[in-house]
Amino acid sequence: MPTSTAETSRGFLFAVSAYVLWGLVLPLYMKSLSHVPPMEIVGHRIVWSVPIAAAILWWSGALRQALAKFRSPRIVALMATTAALITLNWSTYVYAIVKNHAVDAALGYYINPLVNVLMGAIFLGERPSRLQSLAILLAVVAVLILTVLAGGLPWISILLALSFGGYGLLRKMIPVAPAEGFFLEVAILALPALAVILMAVPEGPRHYVPHGSDWLLLFGAGIVTALPLILYAAGAKRLEFATLGILQYMAPTMIFLTAVFLFGEPFSNWQLVAFALIWTSVGIYIWSLLKQARDRRRDRASERASLTAEAA
Repeated sequence: MPTSTAETSRGFLFAVSAYVLWGLVLPLYMKSLSHVPPMEIVGHRIVWSVPIAAAILWWSGALRQALAKFRSPRIVALMATTAALITLNWSTYVYAIVKNHAVDAALGYYINPLVNVLMGAIFLGERPSRLQSLAILLAVVAVLILTVLAGGLPWISILLALSFGGYGLLRKMIPVAPAEGFFLEVAILALPALAVILMAVPEGPRHYVPHGSDWLLLFGAGIVTALPLILYAAGAKRLEFATLGILQYMAPTMIFLTAVFLFGEPFSNWQLVAFALIWTSVGIYIWSLLKQARDRRRDRASERASLTAEAA
């Protein structure tokens, strides 16, 4: 909960910066590496994230605490599962950008919050509101339109939404701080990722051996992976959930605009119909968040009034 106007403003700046990095900088960055096979990009992204994540934890004094988590087989097993899910998400995203399917990536991140609501209802017993149920229904109709009328099942969108939704669900259940969790995940993935990179050393038809500025770009992939996560965590501590829920749609909107107007990806009439339904569902979902926040403020005000009356 924000403690002051200054803290709220800082949180807003941190969160917006994270979503700009995710929605605009990251797609352009990955596109500049489109001549590199997607899995090798992901491998470098993981490997170079390890020293960055370790340095952040060392600076904050939490590195020893994070390393101690490796002594718990249960936590390691759970973090290995989330690491597999985030690898699937990153691989799908990178493939979408470099293979000219960024519009599908935008769709995936538009429907991801609705998938979160659905997963919460299925696995955590959370009851979605009527507005949220309507938003989910509209998203399902949009996916059906894309599947039946726009040329096929949008598997990239579905994989992105389900993998990130599953990732968020599991991370919610694991008692590990965000920065520590990120370090544990990339540390667990480091050896497999390094193996993928080393496979590219003998240059062949399916591999690209980095040279020159590509090494800097691939190293920088670790920075553009870690930095928005850090900014997001800093923003989340200072902002209300409803505010974050609204701001999260900045990223897919920027990905969508970048895909259509900068990457020149095709956008058919049926895709426009489907996205219109998605944008409508987004509006309904945002309205539900605002309504919930308003109800919580009203309840808190009532509680304070009751306590004041009792004290008097």
